Amino acid sequence: MAERDDAGAGFLKCFGKQMKLFRELAGLTQAELAKRLNYGEDQVSSVEQGRRIPKPAFIDMVDEVLNAHGVLKAMKDEVAQVRYPAFFRDAARLEAEAVECHAYDCQVINGLLQTEEYARAVFTMRRPLLAEETIEQRVTARLARQEIFSRWPAPLMSFVIEEVLLRRPIGGESVLRGQLEQLLLIGQKRNVEIQVMPTDREDHAGLGGHLILMETAGHQRVAYVEVANVSRLLTERKMVRELEAQYGIIRAQALTPQESMTFIEKLLGEA
Repeated sequence: MAERDDAGAGFLKCFGKQMKLFRELAGLTQAELAKRLNYGEDQVSSVEQGRRIPKPAFIDMVDEVLNAHGVLKAMKDEVAQVRYPAFFRDAARLEAEAVECHAYDCQVINGLLQTEEYARAVFTMRRPLLAEETIEQRVTARLARQEIFSRWPAPLMSFVIEEVLLRRPIGGESVLRGQLEQLLLIGQKRNVEIQVMPTDREDHAGLGGHLILMETAGHQRVAYVEVANVSRLLTERKMVRELEAQYGIIRAQALTPQESMTFIEKLLGEA
């Protein structure tokens, strides 16, 4: 993973050098380019030095202003992947093209469901501590993943969330309230089912921890498991099938989607 992080940093520096080259060919200083983009000069400088990950809109504007003929735009997807920690990049790529995505969460509410405030609180609490710039990058990346809810055809999605996560005030009571409201909104989508796993269940098939199941447009079925930032992307059919069976039992043990929405509404009224 360290090698992949280094590769990501190297790619950002490469992008920055390309951008600087096009800027100089256009005869512009960093300050002049920043003015045309309506960004701060420090933003342009940081991107050129490979210290900041540019957003897609920034890349599009730079490419057009500098007449880069699509060269910078062509690197937009690769730049976006660098926003994610190395251990999650392959999973993020598959998630973006998934036709089905199912997840069980027992530590924090799934990233696809998180509000901006909840996500920032989660990254702020990470140990060892993350730099402020890294926190903002990861929050931005996490929110960008939620574009999956706007895709059409809409992917089939389901989430099972441990009850304790709906009660734990990560970031404070107001953040938790906003997060519960978000769950109710997303739970109304026709392609999404959210279920709550009650704490008092005596039989529980999810004790192995967090897992994600996905099916790609090419009908490849994969599983992603993660513990303490150590992750595995599983493609071997036997292992994936076992986790699919486990997830099916988890869903059967949880409250139904309708019961879950009622349960979350009740918690929101108590918050």
